[in-house]
Amino acid sequence: MTTAPHAPTPARRRPGRGAALRLLAAVLVAGVLMSPLYWMVVVAFSPRAELLATDLRLWPRSFTLDNFDRVFSGFPAITWLGNSVAITAVVTVLTVSVSLLAGYAFAQLRFRGRNVVFLLTLSTMMLPVQVIIVSQFRLVTDLGIYGTYWAVILPTAASAFGVFLARQFIIGIPSELLDAARVDGAGSFRIFFQVVLPLCKPLIAALTLLTVLSTWNDFAWPLIALKENSLYTLPIGLLYLQGQFGSDYGATMAFALLSVLPMVVLFLVFQRHFVQGFARSGIR
Repeated sequence: MTTAPHAPTPARRRPGRGAALRLLAAVLVAGVLMSPLYWMVVVAFSPRAELLATDLRLWPRSFTLDNFDRVFSGFPAITWLGNSVAITAVVTVLTVSVSLLAGYAFAQLRFRGRNVVFLLTLSTMMLPVQVIIVSQFRLVTDLGIYGTYWAVILPTAASAFGVFLARQFIIGIPSELLDAARVDGAGSFRIFFQVVLPLCKPLIAALTLLTVLSTWNDFAWPLIALKENSLYTLPIGLLYLQGQFGSDYGATMAFALLSVLPMVVLFLVFQRHFVQGFARSGIR
């Protein structure tokens, strides 16, 4: 009995010229995007005399911490850092909590006017920040919180984009899980905390990172809402430092590095969860 000859196995494709070009393009784009951060690090650790020289160097001859000494000795940089951390932490907790609860309500609960309320929520994303600054200022003034942390925290404690992202993510949760919980007698809050919330870890990571980045780098509203030097955040402190030091680029870049470095580390740590949260929400 004769056996049919085996079909030849297809040879594995070796990475060709296209893969090499894509890798080269990725390296070039990464280099362009990382060049400001690289230059910030070089200037922050360069001696002041070397920065005043006419020749351009891509690497300092000798590293120094004098720029950081001038920042910490001349300005309350630690206080400004603590203010940024405190405000960012409270705003992040409130924004993520509100976004998750509102997203769950819009995705899974049935109530009259749900779609209308959701569309009105999304419509607020089309309003520029400059349009509502006057209204926010009058609101915090009438509440008697102007010049305090709460003047910065409360107006930013909810995000329309966060609600939209949470709704899109929670819609993708299998309805069989929620129906099984309802059959067992679970209410809406129990379903949210015991079924939905454990499945939202990528969403929570994405919302947390987005909120931290936007709050940490926020400049316009804290500049208006805070009036005391001791309550300034890092972005406002950087502007104040530029006005004092003038052309002292070393100290300015040292302060900017202190402001940027925590966000870079945070993004590198939560990058995988951040991408997964967007992918599962259906947003491309």
